[in-house]
Amino acid sequence: MKRLRRILSSLLLCALLAGLSAVPVSALSDVPEDFWAKEDISRCVALGYFYPEEGGNFGVGKKMSRSEFVVVLCRALGWKPTSPARAVYSDVSEKAWYAGAVETAYHQGAITSQDGNFRPDDLITRSEAASMLVRALGYGSIAGLIQDMSLPFRDVKANNGYIIMAYGLGLMDGTSVTAFSPGGHVTREQAAAILMRLYDKLHGSTAGRIGIATAWEGLPELKGYEAICVAAAKLAYNGAPQTASAMDEQETQAIRAAASSAGVKALLYVSGTSYHVREGESELLAEVLFQAVEEGSYDGLFLDISGLTAVSQRDTLTAAARLLRERLGERLLYIGAEAPSWKGTIFGYDYAALGESADRLVLRFEQKAETAAGQAAAPLEPLERIYYALNRLRGVVDADKLTLLLTSTGTAQEGGEFTAVTGEEIAALLTERNSHYSDRYACAYLTMEESADIWYLNEKSIQERTQLARLFGGGYLCLSDLNHALPEVLASMP
Repeated sequence: MKRLRRILSSLLLCALLAGLSAVPVSALSDVPEDFWAKEDISRCVALGYFYPEEGGNFGVGKKMSRSEFVVVLCRALGWKPTSPARAVYSDVSEKAWYAGAVETAYHQGAITSQDGNFRPDDLITRSEAASMLVRALGYGSIAGLIQDMSLPFRDVKANNGYIIMAYGLGLMDGTSVTAFSPGGHVTREQAAAILMRLYDKLHGSTAGRIGIATAWEGLPELKGYEAICVAAAKLAYNGAPQTASAMDEQETQAIRAAASSAGVKALLYVSGTSYHVREGESELLAEVLFQAVEEGSYDGLFLDISGLTAVSQRDTLTAAARLLRERLGERLLYIGAEAPSWKGTIFGYDYAALGESADRLVLRFEQKAETAAGQAAAPLEPLERIYYALNRLRGVVDADKLTLLLTSTGTAQEGGEFTAVTGEEIAALLTERNSHYSDRYACAYLTMEESADIWYLNEKSIQERTQLARLFGGGYLCLSDLNHALPEVLASMP
């Protein structure tokens, strides 16, 4: 739970400090009014990440040592330095002013020990700063997996994955269009800019929740949701697209009444597959869906069509989405789409066009059997795949429209088939079995003796996905089944 405690302590610290006003630049004698990092410096000093030097200077232009960078990183993440400090590295004295921060950063995974030395007085390089940042956020595993992804910088030969992530998350820029200068050193003002970018990403974006209601029975409290999507219809095809009822009308009305009472918009959720999307039928598809929303007096539509792979299907869905946007007017339009992956190519979704038409583009992650450390795994929405998708869509779709569809029930995988396990069943099993957690996938699982392991998302999983989405400028999550979700998942939604 170290990473969870880190996140919670960071949020608490920043909440306490958020009310502090920025230190006037005039109080820092070496920071000109027109200096590029003026605001970042002022905010960092106000938040207590940096202290002015003797004489009232900030220390503009001064290069930071490795120990100094670790200290300000700990302050920014709300990590309390160990006291009294213990020796972690042979070249860090327990009495050194930075010893407690170094020990804390080591135990949090931000720094590692390969040869027993930390080199506290060495100037920190840009490559080392990127590695510490990414490790501090808990993404060391992802960095190792993406080290072969492309970068615009021709001078990066080592620590590729860490630099890719620091750059992709918008925490560090290149020194030119084609250079990162990994061996260059970080100055105090550059560190201030990096830390303020991190702060703003974790606290500046608006996080929110959406849920799909599959029944009336077991529906949780709905206050705080942006919208509840009522799974009342499915696409059908009989010579032309049409909708078929998927829920009893009385049950539908009960869900909508609960949403209205909670002040939450109710959307019609319509699911379908590639079978229901035919070339040249975009107008028919849009009209059928619009009429279903109209007849039910819904506040909008969530259209979730899976498995599109053909260009013709892509064009049909794109055209239908544009028509729906026009017909729905002020009502909400959510569009579901298969999430892009690093190595895969999905021809069935025009993400940019769908993002323009939709109020939310909801990314779905197909569950796949994995192998980790020689053992079978069936993780739900693995963190690494979420990173791939959000990084791929950066600059393609507005970040605040991107929403992650998360599986709120558990699954077990046997013989190539996945079986759903309800939150109620998982909660019962947790009273008699110990839960495990995969840092690689950011997913919890229960080891079963006579059947396949059960993988599920828990509180920590939700918080990790919320953090990653926020780092990309988003933060909205959609639960796949509100009625059968694990209680701790419902409680931990943003």
